[in-house]
Amino acid sequence: MASLPEIDALAHEHVFLGAAHDENARRTLWVVALTAVMMVGEIVAGYWTGSMALLADGFHMATHAGALAVAAAAYAYARKHARSAAYSFGTGKVGDLAGFASAMVLGLIALGIGVESVLRLFEPITVAFGEAAIVAVLGLVVNIASAFLLSGGHDHHDHDHGHHHHHGQDNNMRSAYVHVLADALTSVLAIAALLAGRYLGWAWMDPAMGIVGGVVIARWSWTLMRDTAAVLLDRTDHHVAEEVRTLLGDVRILDLHVWRVGPEARAAIVSVAGGDAEAIRVRLAPVHELAHLTVECR
Repeated sequence: MASLPEIDALAHEHVFLGAAHDENARRTLWVVALTAVMMVGEIVAGYWTGSMALLADGFHMATHAGALAVAAAAYAYARKHARSAAYSFGTGKVGDLAGFASAMVLGLIALGIGVESVLRLFEPITVAFGEAAIVAVLGLVVNIASAFLLSGGHDHHDHDHGHHHHHGQDNNMRSAYVHVLADALTSVLAIAALLAGRYLGWAWMDPAMGIVGGVVIARWSWTLMRDTAAVLLDRTDHHVAEEVRTLLGDVRILDLHVWRVGPEARAAIVSVAGGDAEAIRVRLAPVHELAHLTVECR
């Protein structure tokens, strides 16, 4: 039986937070503040001018302020409980949970914008196009500034045979980034609609752009929901699993599980026929994504 000091030496933590966790948290807080300020301005201006596009942008931004606040809270919670024994594999997936919630909010607001815009097509109201356009431009400036703040923490994903592999991607930051992009899109569409209404007399453009924005945002929502759900359901990381199979070569693998436990961390359970556990660990050392490896030799 191993002595207590030996057991302590073998023990390890389950901290699987991303390398840029704290930096991303700070970026998100700044964007929350910016978004909240502009949100109030756009909603007030939307009611004042009667612009559906501007109101849609303002309320859309309101939901994003809430979603971004959830993202900021997720970073804080994950950091605070990173070493808690209550979480078997740490808190590296808290951000994915926040991202999934944000994706649902995106979907609901897209539906709301679409429905209201369709109603406005059939029952148009008077819109103060010039004033509304000015506020929409201000909203776009804030969105661009927010995107710039978040871009440093947003990792691009790799493409492999038409599938997306988010290696090292922080889905909490990604959800914040998508929210900001959605805000920027609605701002651009609002500006286009308001200018067309003022100079071309195309009042129908205002609700039409609302419908277009709703469809695009719904698409982003579905993509984010799909990817975060995959992480929450411990979907197999086929890229890493294939790398494990390749490195083990002629070793007979009886069972293999590889799943994501953090933005840059994967856990794996490898069951092989015969062999030596330590030798298996040595052969799998090049797989840098494996932060938690369990080897079973039968």
